[in-house]
Amino acid sequence: MPLSAPTDRAHLHTRNITCTGYRRADGLWDIEGHITDVKTYGFENNDRGEIPPGVPIHQMWLRITLGDDMVITAVEAVTDHAPFNACDEIAPNYTKLVGLKIGPGLKQQIRERVGGIYGCTHLTELMGPVATTAFQTIFPIRAREAEDRRKQAAAQNPDDASEQPKRRSPLVNTCHGWRSDGAAVKRIAPDSYTGD
Repeated sequence: MPLSAPTDRAHLHTRNITCTGYRRADGLWDIEGHITDVKTYGFENNDRGEIPPGVPIHQMWLRITLGDDMVITAVEAVTDHAPFNACDEIAPNYTKLVGLKIGPGLKQQIRERVGGIYGCTHLTELMGPVATTAFQTIFPIRAREAEDRRKQAAAQNPDDASEQPKRRSPLVNTCHGWRSDGAAVKRIAPDSYTGD
């Protein structure tokens, strides 16, 4: 269902964020994020001169590489368009994110390493959807592979099938849909279900 009909209005600004997840041939994962900000009107910029309508005021790219453990092993950041000439100078600083693990506390750790004058507001913001995309890319594949291994082991050793570890999901209680007493958890991760 779309949003309700809006009041009469004028379109002024569009921010687009696109994130894409890849499995690499070497077994690692690449997650790429791209952010653009464009105006529907032209304006003068001190460092760039006239910026015509539709030309990005911001256009940045971010790629993180990580392993199955969700630990970042490499980072590349690029600034193609920014309001100030100095903006692209900070992109190499994002290598300071190497070693961080996608999970609880990530936002604070990112701010500690590339917050304020040590980073770019837009690249730092982009890490949020990039991290979510990493989880969305990696977790389902790893879960499917683990289930395939479990089924294969059970087929090879039917007597050991009852001794398989219980399936727990790291998503339990991360949102309303994944609440421990909800229908989704009851169906998908019954060992974590806390309802009646």
